[in-house]
Amino acid sequence: MKKTLKIVGVGLAVLVAVTVAFFVIWSGFDYEPSKQLHSLVDEKKVVKKDDYYVFKPQTNKEIKAGYIIYQGAKVEPLAYGYYAQQIANEGYLVAVVDSPFNMSFFSQNKATDIVKSYPKISAWFIGGHSLGGVSAASYAYDHQNSIKGLVLLASYPMNKNNFSTSTYPILSLTGEKDGLSTPEKIKETKHLLSKNTELVQVKGANHAQFGMYGKQKGDNKASISPKEQQDELVKRTVKWLNSQMKKSVSN
Repeated sequence: MKKTLKIVGVGLAVLVAVTVAFFVIWSGFDYEPSKQLHSLVDEKKVVKKDDYYVFKPQTNKEIKAGYIIYQGAKVEPLAYGYYAQQIANEGYLVAVVDSPFNMSFFSQNKATDIVKSYPKISAWFIGGHSLGGVSAASYAYDHQNSIKGLVLLASYPMNKNNFSTSTYPILSLTGEKDGLSTPEKIKETKHLLSKNTELVQVKGANHAQFGMYGKQKGDNKASISPKEQQDELVKRTVKWLNSQMKKSVSN
């Protein structure tokens, strides 16, 4: 009996060691911001907090609202720097969460801390790319009274976060060439979105170019450039954010 327990104990110890080793190795592979992004973003003007990055308007524009972004799986947060900076330049404070191991589910409630850090901002939106969109949708679902709307970037909610019976504002931006959050997957999960969802498929867009970090395994090749895709995402996001703010004022 003791011998059997010893064998089981050794086996469990080996399994734990292998699992830890695998996780450490796996966690070292991240998608870094591309050279093009570094050339487009003035990183000296980006404010680094303990666990998120802040982008503010580069002019003296009054801040209209806050917008919190959760990164995709294994994607470094600054890979969304161009998207964040351009939206900030339209009058929004944008915070990109920097999660442990670049996995957003470790920081799903970070939005609460960010909102508390900027008490003068009365309206907040949240969004995320891929797995980050899943985290953002989960947070938005649980905080519909305090978060004004959700932006899904090549993403969709989990089944338990079903918005279908609500009129919660959602913007879903998807890619025609996306090889991961494919058009088929987006269609399959459409029933989870609210009655007040704007669903936009960006022509020629793939999954990786929702950030700027180069190619991603399993993705398809885009037929538009990274900057073209980013500019379209910015245009669509800003238009939607502005429309939500107008509705908020009229109400």
